[in-house]
Amino acid sequence: MAAPGSHNSVALPSSDVLPSRAEPMIPKSDISDKQTLLAVLQFLKKNNLKDTEELLKRESGIKDDEVTPQSATASESDVSHALAAYKSSDDPSLYSDYYTDLKAFIDSCLDVHKVELAVILYPVFVHMYLELVYNGHESHAVEFFEKFHTDQEDYYQDDLRQLSTVVKQEHMQGNSLMENFKSSKFVIKMSRDSYIHLKRRLQEKKMKPLLNIIQEHLFVDVFDGMPRNKQQIQQSSGAVLGESEREANRVKVYYGLLKEPDINIPLEEEEETGEGDDKPKKRKQKKDPLMMKKSKNDPNAPQNNRIPLPELKDSDKIEKITVFREGTKRVKINAANMPSICFYTLLNSFQGATCVEISEDSSLLAAGFSNSTIRVFSLNATKLRTMKKPKDLDLIDKETDDVLERMMDDRTASDFKVLHGHSGPVYATNFSRDRKFLISASEDGTIRLWSLLTWTNLVCYKGHIYPVWDVKFSPHGHYFVSCGHDKTARIWTTDHSQPVRIFAGHLSDVDCALFHPNSNYVATGSSDRVVRMWDNLTGNCVRILTGHKGAVQALCFSPDGRFLASSGVDRCVLLWDISSGSLLANMKGHTDTVYCLAFSREGASLASGGLDNYVRLWDIHRVLQEVDMEADLSIPSSFTVNENPNLLFGSFPTKSTPVLAVHFTRRNLLLASGPLQT
Repeated sequence: MAAPGSHNSVALPSSDVLPSRAEPMIPKSDISDKQTLLAVLQFLKKNNLKDTEELLKRESGIKDDEVTPQSATASESDVSHALAAYKSSDDPSLYSDYYTDLKAFIDSCLDVHKVELAVILYPVFVHMYLELVYNGHESHAVEFFEKFHTDQEDYYQDDLRQLSTVVKQEHMQGNSLMENFKSSKFVIKMSRDSYIHLKRRLQEKKMKPLLNIIQEHLFVDVFDGMPRNKQQIQQSSGAVLGESEREANRVKVYYGLLKEPDINIPLEEEEETGEGDDKPKKRKQKKDPLMMKKSKNDPNAPQNNRIPLPELKDSDKIEKITVFREGTKRVKINAANMPSICFYTLLNSFQGATCVEISEDSSLLAAGFSNSTIRVFSLNATKLRTMKKPKDLDLIDKETDDVLERMMDDRTASDFKVLHGHSGPVYATNFSRDRKFLISASEDGTIRLWSLLTWTNLVCYKGHIYPVWDVKFSPHGHYFVSCGHDKTARIWTTDHSQPVRIFAGHLSDVDCALFHPNSNYVATGSSDRVVRMWDNLTGNCVRILTGHKGAVQALCFSPDGRFLASSGVDRCVLLWDISSGSLLANMKGHTDTVYCLAFSREGASLASGGLDNYVRLWDIHRVLQEVDMEADLSIPSSFTVNENPNLLFGSFPTKSTPVLAVHFTRRNLLLASGPLQT
């Protein structure tokens, strides 16, 4: 979190918390900082790190007589005291009165300020409760919680249930929610008029506990302009620690697609006759007109060499030609022209199907199961074959054009293959673009790379220390991203056993991750109800997107890279504009967790599926038509999110099958899959 002194961000000055002149007091933050330094110096002294100790004393201005060696027990006690954020000597019986007075003040304000000021009640309630618990006022804490917890928003009730288990100081150790509130500030956006209103009230009443909490635990991001209405506040609220700061989304993001290389491959030859029959015939190369178009430079695209990417092989170029050709036969999808849907149901999945993935060319389907296995199915007439034995490969003429075909053993052909290797449920699988590899993630904390030529495990990547929830290949190959219970996302390369980037910043499990179409960025969704976007070059977080009211389970970029869709436990599908970090639409219709998303190939429609056994279609083209292009995005109150129920233009129920995957083919046929529930 940024410091309170950053641009357009205001925190109450320390003078507001000072008592009268007769009782001068050093601000609590200064005492805490010095105690922390002393604790570190005691640790250095105890471990005989003299050079480091002398350097720190010189830079901090602490004298030798202030640092006294202590026993291990006393040292641990001092460190705990130095880091205690909630130590207070205030009368515990007054906390309820302070909170009631704050509520009454907010209720008495004009409606234009009331809804904006009401946002402060939840973080103040949590921190007042934690102060009571930390200082040993158990009965007052329980009474305070029971009296006011029902006043908080519905989407905070799960957090409050977890908080209610903390009733003694020792319970605070190891509680993840408590640690989040202690280590980070709760972010609130507020208009300047509302902020001045609040500040004046707290100064007049001299409510020291409230002033301390607001100064030390809240970050008020003040903006000039009209106060936001309730709908605008609800659209960006819901994260564990409030909203995102406006400064967090001002970094430029190169969301455009990389410039396509010029591909000029002769597809076939045709005969050309001369004017007379006696003249010899000559052959002329026929070029693909699609490949003769020069790709334009996108001003919003990164340089092709911004991050190292693998060079295109001839097979990749041929694949691109095929993709372009398929695109010419693509069907446009809208409310008047519904897509055809093909649903693959996993029958008799007594092993418990946990994930489903369909390859980019729609030829393969992989399903992970709770018994640690992966099954790969062929979705067309082509059987899955295994490569021949080494002694048989030596007999093959390696100069022939169909050498890869000759390497495969027809005797091993089957409709599906089973992969064994994980020692826990498989939570995610993903195909490489060329369909030669499969990557998988498991509860066992490992990621495995599989060959789809030999159907064997090639590499086991170890780095996560807890279950890995998701894994995805880069669209350009070579890289893949993983995320898990350890609150991190990691970028790996297939030829290294250690990650090349670790993204840390989420406050809870990172449930899903996805590469941007240009491979320069990664988006992550978390149980902290926040979507983040990371720059793969610098490792920095460049977007923080708040608005979800539950864990984020699925992400999907639009084909042009400009927009990001997200969904999860709150049953909503949100559409974000990456360039500004603003929320464009909140699409409601699902009645249970939404687990999968897919844009149509031209990006005009979005498909979603989830545990309510429905596939639903959303009109993204209409969202973009209705966006207010003249709104000033720097002023939160000037922008309204589209919640038009007519954005939903298709709902397709399954008999009794939760939808774990949706996928558009290159011609916009919609594929979906899930396990039959009996």
